Amino acid sequence: MKIAIAQLNPTVGDLTANSQRILNAAEKAAEAGCHLLLTTELSLTGYPPRDLLIRPSFIEATTEKLQQLAIDLPPQIAVLVGTIQQNLDYQNQGGNPIFNSAALLEKGKVKQYFQKRLLPTYDVFDEDRYFEPGLESDFFVLEDTLKIGVTICEDLWNDELFWGKRNYPCNPFQDLAHLEVDLVVNLSASPYQVGKQKFRQSLISHTAKRYNIPILYANQVGGNDDLIFDGCSFAFNKNGDKILSLKPFETDFAVIEFDTQTQDLITDSNHNQEINLIENEDQEIWLALVLGVKDYVKKCGFSKVVLGLSGGIDSALVAAIATEALGKENVLGVLMPSPYSSDHSIQDALELANHLGIQTQTLPIGNLMQIFDQTLEPMFAGTSFGLAEENLQSRIRGTLLMAVSNKFGHLLLTTGNKSEMAVGYCTLYGDMNGGLAVIADVPKTRVYSLCSWLNEYHGKEIIPHHVLVKPPSAELKPGQVDQDSLPPYEILDDILYRLIEKHQSLTEIVEAGHEQAVVKKVIRLVMIAEFKRRQAAPGLKISDRAFGTGWRMPIAKALDW
Repeated sequence: MKIAIAQLNPTVGDLTANSQRILNAAEKAAEAGCHLLLTTELSLTGYPPRDLLIRPSFIEATTEKLQQLAIDLPPQIAVLVGTIQQNLDYQNQGGNPIFNSAALLEKGKVKQYFQKRLLPTYDVFDEDRYFEPGLESDFFVLEDTLKIGVTICEDLWNDELFWGKRNYPCNPFQDLAHLEVDLVVNLSASPYQVGKQKFRQSLISHTAKRYNIPILYANQVGGNDDLIFDGCSFAFNKNGDKILSLKPFETDFAVIEFDTQTQDLITDSNHNQEINLIENEDQEIWLALVLGVKDYVKKCGFSKVVLGLSGGIDSALVAAIATEALGKENVLGVLMPSPYSSDHSIQDALELANHLGIQTQTLPIGNLMQIFDQTLEPMFAGTSFGLAEENLQSRIRGTLLMAVSNKFGHLLLTTGNKSEMAVGYCTLYGDMNGGLAVIADVPKTRVYSLCSWLNEYHGKEIIPHHVLVKPPSAELKPGQVDQDSLPPYEILDDILYRLIEKHQSLTEIVEAGHEQAVVKKVIRLVMIAEFKRRQAAPGLKISDRAFGTGWRMPIAKALDW
């Protein structure tokens, strides 16, 4: 009995296009002789739809589109569609008005719904805000033969033997095992973070082996706002062996077979061998960021981007990512040298642009700086040159970039990294200007690693060698380097990782080998920079803890703990 997996890239709220994607996959699966097509979580609405879910008109439109899709599907195939379902008991019993559900569409009708039971409310997830949890796990019978249990994303993430007791009221998979299902399928929209795919597969392998039940897992792919979905759908047999893998960071389609004799999933295809394996974390992050930029630009209605090229490593990496995502003809780099810009920085920026093949424009800002200085001179008289004057340079550049963006309809990409965003080493209304912060979740040390990997991967110099070896500098005053204000990035990034992602205390970080005074300074910088991050462009998430949807730190707060 053949089953197909459609690894889809939906656009949130685009019900017509998302429905068509499902229909296309169903027609392909029917031609391949499949009995069932498995799609991803909320494949009809796109994930995450967030506050679209509180609009009655959106709920009604989704319900109508689902019913029409059931009619349009090939009659010889059943399809599991991720969708929202109205809670009919809402008016009488309270709770939330909708469920996060999977709908079984077959022979022109919506035959059955399966409701998500475990609603995540951590990090970027806020499903309790919108959905009512399902009360029981359920299954359907395919072709009067195969008993298939249905789960949705988080429903598979509650195995106490794998990682201890969690604060969930039930174990949906265990409940399905008690119902003696032959196969469990999972519709998922699991956001990407570095290393998550290995963890995810370890969990599913453990679960399949523990319960002696094969698992089919379909995960969303693509970028939606700050979230990136890696795809990497798969199948595990009941021994916990992975027997099918779909492509990372690409839409994909695959067929697998359930053998009714062995009561297990089997595959005789070469689909696993066709997958290009990801060699290391740098390549994985690169692919994620390229996909994130490509989808953000496309789904927001843009085709071209602009960014400032300083000759530094951050803007070099962002330019390389944008070029890979959009094509060299759709990337414009703007050089904005000041009297403090070194000759090698200008040369480095032009060399990078030449390697990438992107267009550049040069807009010197020296005269603009003089005009600002003259205008402010009566008010600034008697004061020393300082941050205000330095930041004016960044704000002039930000204004010019926004003017180019407005004039030509290009999306402005910001180039600040996570280390800078963490400690506020960035200028509000200056280099923070833009519509997407491409590397805002990439620490400075990882920026260097990614650039070195990129050159090695291509076997030639994409990022100029001098960019990789020169001391990082904002070049806002003579002889300036980042380490005038910050600890060396190797030290800073380790402190930030322990503080932000591991939630370690001052004492714990000091015990790990860092100087107390340095740690105190970094913690203070992180806390007081929150007002800047609150006004920053959306940043693509690649870590366990990013400055985005899942970061909810107060701006006004005490620092005496």
